[in-house]
Amino acid sequence: MPAPTLRTLAKSLGLSRTTVSEALRGSSCVKPATAERIKLAAKAAGYQPNPLAGAVMSELRRSRGNAFRGVLAAVALTESDRPLHAGPFFKEILRGATDRASALGFKIELFTAGGDTGVSLSRLDQILQSRGIQGLILMPVWHSPDFTALDWGRYAGVYADYMIEKPALHSICPDHHRSLSTALQQITARGYKRPGMFVQRHHDERLQYRWQGAFFAFQQNNPDCGQVPLLMADEINEKNFTAWFKKHQPDVVLGHNSQALEWMKACGASVPKTHAFVSLNILNSTTPCAGLDQQPAHIGLRAAEILVAKLHRNERGAPQPASLTTIAARWVDGPTIRDKTLARPIREPAEAVLA
Repeated sequence: MPAPTLRTLAKSLGLSRTTVSEALRGSSCVKPATAERIKLAAKAAGYQPNPLAGAVMSELRRSRGNAFRGVLAAVALTESDRPLHAGPFFKEILRGATDRASALGFKIELFTAGGDTGVSLSRLDQILQSRGIQGLILMPVWHSPDFTALDWGRYAGVYADYMIEKPALHSICPDHHRSLSTALQQITARGYKRPGMFVQRHHDERLQYRWQGAFFAFQQNNPDCGQVPLLMADEINEKNFTAWFKKHQPDVVLGHNSQALEWMKACGASVPKTHAFVSLNILNSTTPCAGLDQQPAHIGLRAAEILVAKLHRNERGAPQPASLTTIAARWVDGPTIRDKTLARPIREPAEAVLA
């Protein structure tokens, strides 16, 4: 018995082939009751779409003069307590996603909801449906993300951050453990012996303590590199940083806030002569620093690729199971650490500098 096709399926249902195709692709153009009838008939008949044929046809349509296929939504929630330093990272994710989506024949539009926007997620859901938008990139949320107010039976989605459970979607984020390991390798190669790190509590908590875990693993496996306690606090400020710095005497400091450079200098440190500073995210630095480029544009790029692939496969809703894709950071040399060619143990003890 020949395998069922779109043509035979449409004929048996008394519908057009276009209607059947749109329904199986999850298009909102088909009435829900009709779409459900088509899907049940397709399942009963054993119909299986050919993904290779679908990809070829998509490429043929894209190459016919006008490459534009449709709109993807980048959805952001307004949060009053989101740190200002998150802004540049957000913009780079959006830039990477926009560039890659354009190359794949899609346009990205930014939609904001919550906070003082006056737009609830339920209202946004209506807007997206009226626009016929089916692909969503959820932008990073400072607190626990909850997008369950959207009708996920209509959307394919990805989350451009560490983890989302409401709903559980594919996520793309920096590889925090590997990235910190890269930074610590660069530090030890330059002869530093007492690395210390500070991190704002909620910043690491929302990542399930990925930064802390990588730092503790390094200390456990490198006992000769000092055992400077991690500085973690609800807020990292000059007072608690200075007390920690003077007490534990790190010769190199890792953290997200480049303002620590001024606090180090106020304690008598000379960077990079006697001490070093490494930024865990150079995009946030207010002054040139050595450190990690977490490559947020690549996070956006990969998010766009995963989302477009889901649309090509006609996948909607929460995947089973959801996966996490991580992007390794890139090390960037800078003026806050000595060059590898000058690597040597610091001759002057930190205690003498900070007395």
